Amino acid sequence: MIQQINTFKLATLGIVAILLILTAGCGGAEDNGSDEADSNNETESTDSASVGEALNYTITGIEPGAGISVTTEKAIEEYESLSGWNVELSSTAAMATELDKAIENEEPIIITGWNPHWTFAKYPDMKYLEDPKEIYGGVEQIVSLARKGLEQDKPNAFKMIDQFNWEVKDMEDIMYESKETGDDIDEVAKRWVEDNPDKVAEWAEGVEDVDGVEVELVSTPWDSERASSGVLKVAMEQKGFKVTVTPVDVAVVFESIANGDGDATLAAWLPITHKDFYEQHKDNIVDLGANLEGAKIGLVVPAYMDINSIEDLQPKN
Repeated sequence: MIQQINTFKLATLGIVAILLILTAGCGGAEDNGSDEADSNNETESTDSASVGEALNYTITGIEPGAGISVTTEKAIEEYESLSGWNVELSSTAAMATELDKAIENEEPIIITGWNPHWTFAKYPDMKYLEDPKEIYGGVEQIVSLARKGLEQDKPNAFKMIDQFNWEVKDMEDIMYESKETGDDIDEVAKRWVEDNPDKVAEWAEGVEDVDGVEVELVSTPWDSERASSGVLKVAMEQKGFKVTVTPVDVAVVFESIANGDGDATLAAWLPITHKDFYEQHKDNIVDLGANLEGAKIGLVVPAYMDINSIEDLQPKN
């Protein structure tokens, strides 16, 4: 009798165990379905049909008056797909903060972006949205400009500024190191000069040493231009120049070179970004050509967003 009871108990426990396993399996299937739905919702939030609504039809921009800010406002006027959109103008630092937050949470965002910039060193998979109307232009150059008379007044300074050139990666590495270490860009630029003597020697080829000849480089306050002005300042000081870098608004950069208030700038983005300023002052400045090739501006999104062109976006109803 006891043996029969024990057998009955074992059978009962076996049935209960099977039921528990089946119940857990059903629950797991429901959870997987929920996870799949969440994944689908996340994907939908980054596709062309819903990204405008998710972003409240807002592009995250930088400072008002910057070349890319002006161009983005023009793009909004020109593209039907951007009808009803706006660009939120604030600062480069604020834009970068919003980009960090979005990428950390894999959320949609559209920024006004450009190369060289440290964000592309940090997030190399970001992509430019195609610009069929070429509002942002193609690949750009960063050009050096000098005041009239500089070559006659300070020939060695003119020669070294004219010979200055480097690559997108050089500039982005300096900006990214500054961002990651917290060191000022001027300090990072000084280290870069120390670590790249061959490039610096090319800039100084044929340039005679001087004794305290003063040179004023006029620049914008953006990190990209701070990097270029910073490295050239250190390199020129090795030849005996006394160099001052004056950060001003981009319109003032062109005015100061045209008026002769500053000696030179390394900060002109051409042929599109600063086209209006260049056309206004080109007769009163000396164009020394590109100091960096491969610059670019446009609307930029993280790689996980399922859009590839400005025309993939949807206008606000």
